[in-house]
Amino acid sequence: MYTRKNQKDLTAAEKARFVSAVLEVKRSGRYDDFVRTHGAYYVPDGSPGKRVAHMAPTFFPWHRRFLLEFERALQAVAPGVTVPYWDWTVDNTQETGPWGDDFLGGNGRSSDHQVMTGPFAYRTGNWDVTVGVTVNRFLTRDFGRPARPVPLPTRADLARAVEEPLYDAAPWDSTVPKGFRNTFEGWSVGGGPTWRNHNLVHRWVGGAMNSATSPNDPVFWLHHSFCDLVWDRWQKAHPHSGFVPVGKLADDDPQSGRVFSLNEPMAPWGDKPSSLLSHASLYRYA
Repeated sequence: MYTRKNQKDLTAAEKARFVSAVLEVKRSGRYDDFVRTHGAYYVPDGSPGKRVAHMAPTFFPWHRRFLLEFERALQAVAPGVTVPYWDWTVDNTQETGPWGDDFLGGNGRSSDHQVMTGPFAYRTGNWDVTVGVTVNRFLTRDFGRPARPVPLPTRADLARAVEEPLYDAAPWDSTVPKGFRNTFEGWSVGGGPTWRNHNLVHRWVGGAMNSATSPNDPVFWLHHSFCDLVWDRWQKAHPHSGFVPVGKLADDDPQSGRVFSLNEPMAPWGDKPSSLLSHASLYRYA
């Protein structure tokens, strides 16, 4: 049993150990494998293929397993290191978020959004982006997207998602107008905000985070650690409302074979959502 801490509560030594472990996983080549995995399993509604990572009920269990795989990779090179979380409803400025020079570095410069500070700046020689959708070899960020400004989600935005009594609903995609999963994952429904909660954070950070290969930015892991914590909060708030769909979808359902139910194995690991509904035996959140 280990503890994932709020990033604002990390000591200087804890920050340094986390950064060192991430850089070592990057040097080994394993980090880019995580980026490829996320890119491969980012399958939108209208694209062919199985949807397990996004726009589907398995958004939460899939990313829980993904985070665990990354955390184990860190711990293999630095025992005791865990993935901290970033509560973007509280630490919502460049001064209070994880953007220090001793941790994740700051915003990208205005000319090309290249991150110039911190241990993941390209100029340090330690962070070469080789998997992505652009030709840039450097990490990019564009906080708040000044050209078309977007804010970080507020406490009220998050509360609206956690208050949803239902986990998810048909048609099990980005168009679901109700339910915790899509309200939190944050796809636009019925003329509402273009993005909400999880999606809005990706847009606010911008740059590498605004793509299917978003793990190129190490803040991805802190963001999804918080997403995992929010799922835990929702479960505690709604103990009688669990993961759906419980059973395999009917053959004549348009989502049959594309969306996975409670006891169907998820690619690429073969874990069932039912095995990932609780983290209590593995870690806790401080």
